[in-house]
Amino acid sequence: MPPKKTSKPAQENISLGPQVREGELVFGVARIFASFNDTFVHVTDLTGRETICRDVAARCKELGITALHIKIRATGGTGTKTPGPGAQSALRALARAGMKIGRIEDVTPTPSDSTRRKGGRRGRRL
Repeated sequence: MPPKKTSKPAQENISLGPQVREGELVFGVARIFASFNDTFVHVTDLTGRETICRDVAARCKELGITALHIKIRATGGTGTKTPGPGAQSALRALARAGMKIGRIEDVTPTPSDSTRRKGGRRGRRL
């Protein structure tokens, strides 16, 4: 009996990031939510569909992202409309890690006519 023919499985090239040429910038979007108690950095692709990283700069470089658009957000609404102290340090850390910065945008939700703030008629008394 002749030996059985076995087909070798074709090796697939799996790439996590987009296919780019040398020197071309690949943009992602870094969303920084900075309240006074916490700072969250969340990086996605341009459509916002694919969550990419936790350890931001190192993981982005692994996936081929070389540049970021930054969207900074504070609590907003009836809360504070200024980002917390972690926003600036998170932005500085991304820049120092070698990521190119595209646009920096403030996306804090600001109501045109909001509900009444807490504190009552005479305000907060200490």
